[in-house]
Amino acid sequence: MSQRRRPKRGSRAYGPRKRAQSQTPRLDSWPEVSGTPKIQGFAGYKAGMTHAFIVDKRANTTTSGMEVQVPVTVLEVPPMKVAAVRFYENTIYGLKTAGEVWAKDLDPLLTKRLNVPKNHDESSFARYDGVDIEDVRVIAYTQPKMVKGVPKKVPDIMELRIGGGSVDERKQFAEGILGKEVTINDFSPEGTLIDVIAITKGKGFQGATKRWGIKLLSHKNSKHRRGVANLGPKRPGYVRSTVPLAGQMGYHQRTEFNKQIMKIGAEGSEITPKGGFLNYGDVVNTYVLIHGSVPGPTKRLVRLRDATRAPKKAKAEAADITYISTASKQGA
Repeated sequence: MSQRRRPKRGSRAYGPRKRAQSQTPRLDSWPEVSGTPKIQGFAGYKAGMTHAFIVDKRANTTTSGMEVQVPVTVLEVPPMKVAAVRFYENTIYGLKTAGEVWAKDLDPLLTKRLNVPKNHDESSFARYDGVDIEDVRVIAYTQPKMVKGVPKKVPDIMELRIGGGSVDERKQFAEGILGKEVTINDFSPEGTLIDVIAITKGKGFQGATKRWGIKLLSHKNSKHRRGVANLGPKRPGYVRSTVPLAGQMGYHQRTEFNKQIMKIGAEGSEITPKGGFLNYGDVVNTYVLIHGSVPGPTKRLVRLRDATRAPKKAKAEAADITYISTASKQGA
């Protein structure tokens, strides 16, 4: 008997290109890691870009052992606070929330946005001793009031997975960091590969040529040149979603895989250019240098996650940075 339900096969690329629901990216998957328990994610704010000179350690390149110039993105990453621990149990429908344990002292700006139980207590871990816990995660939030270049005080709330070790070890680790601050060093050291997730720069309503990169029509074409030539066949009697049309461009969630952490620094003045970063200002907290570009404009929240597609032979080796440009970006 033939299969009645036949969902669409293959990739739909980046369609449909709708606006993101929230400026805080959502993560659907987390990689499995080995070793002692640790948080598998973090978040920061994009300050801007500059360039650095590093020693090329790739063996099979013409510039091996030489200084090369690379673009780097600067993220300001002040400490994050853990507001709650969330437990998941495995059911026939997948992972379902088994319960939460909230910290005592929470930011007043946080309690207004979340449905925090009135009688929350950190001693509530005991009630989950007999529950078959499958996964342990924490609800953490950023502290934008510590960032000079971001004009907001309301924290960004997100869920971070605890990876490594057994489930009992993860529960003990989560209990130890509940209500405390975690730093970027608790997430990942220098030289490792991570995934970067952010909401791209919004460009509003754009035509089909700019939005999809279609070819301009002939100058002999009547009425228009920047439209799509054919809207599709006669049957079915509607325009398919695969036809390039005008609509929203930008402000989409995008993930860039295998970005290297070049450097983690504690003094923001080390990399702040003269006059500050354009439309951002000075970096005053802990910062991270990411190799290459990062989605989104200045001041955008950027989430970091352990690499889900890391090469099997990838080694965490810190970059040998010889120079970081602090030249003024005001005239750029």
